[in-house]
Order: sequence, then C-alpha cells, then structure tokens
Amino acid sequence: MVESQIAARADNKCEFCGSDNGLSVFMVPLSPTDDDESGIYTCTKCFAQLNHNEAPDLHHWRCLNDAIWSEVPAVQVMAWRMLTRLSTESWAQDLLATMYVDDKTLAWAKAESDMLPAVATVDSNGTTLSAGDTVHLIKDLNVKGAGFTAKRGTAVRNIALSDNPEHIEGRVNGTRIVIIAAYTKKA
Repeated sequence: MVESQIAARADNKCEFCGSDNGLSVFMVPLSPTDDDESGIYTCTKCFAQLNHNEAPDLHHWRCLNDAIWSEVPAVQVMAWRMLTRLSTESWAQDLLATMYVDDKTLAWAKAESDMLPAVATVDSNGTTLSAGDTVHLIKDLNVKGAGFTAKRGTAVRNIALSDNPEHIEGRVNGTRIVIIAAYTKKA
C-alpha cells in the first residue's frame, strides 16, 4: 500500500534523477514515521548509492540541483545527506548553501550524521593523525599558487585537521598549505 502511494506521488519516476528504470522504494533511515512520507521512489543507481552499496557517482548526483526543491521531506532529507557526503565538491557545497530545509526536516537529516562514527585522518601507513602532530612528506608536492615544490622528507610541524578527513593543513616554507594526508608519514 505504501509503495503504491509513493509511486503515485513520484509519477512512477525516480524522485532524484527522473529515471523510470528499476524503481523501488527507499525507506529513509531514522524517519519519525513509517508511512509514505518516509519513503522515496528511486532508480537502481540512486538506491545503491543512497544505501552506501556503491561509491557516489559525482556526475549522477548533479540531479540534486532539481531534487533539493522537492516539497517531500524524505526527498529533502536524503538530498541534504547526499550533498553533505559530496561536500568536497564545490557544486555540492553551492547546492547545500542554496537549499532551504525547515528546522524539523533538518533535524531529521542531521540525525544520521549524529549516529555515524567520525572518520579518522590517517597517513600513508594508516596511522591516525591528530592536531599538533608532526608529519614528513613522502613525495614531492607542487604547491599551487605559491610557486615552489615541497620536497619529499620535509617535516611539517603542528598540523591542523580539516573538515575533510583526507586533508591536513600545515606550514611549509612559511606558507600554510593543504596537504593530502595520504602523502604524509607521522613522525
């Protein structure tokens, strides 16, 4: 019964990308209700990526440009969550900044991130990095905009962690730069 209501609401199309192939209902995790308002009609590709069964296809999710304006709270919640997952992409940051979500729906969207463990920042050996650590570069890095190359073996002291667990920040040759953590080794 719920599936037919969701399919009718979605006009038998994926509520994210508009595809009509392999449609099924995706029940939004941590929904405050168990009715048609907590489900989304999705295609096979969207379903697999929403379910974390596949890595996000960055080009596919540009469809969120339209989906963020949906009046369906479940669609808004999953669009917000997916944009948050893709927040290293500038277009995703822009969409997230323009998206309007009421307080109740935003609390629902954020509920999942509150339950996820924080992702640790690790070096090339898988060693967890913390703010204030010293690392050594394991390869030469061309520093864009600064006009120099940070040489392999350079010590970067007192690093800072960023919002992205794949990046750290530190000073090299007096310039504060962002470094991919996988290109470092903890001292």
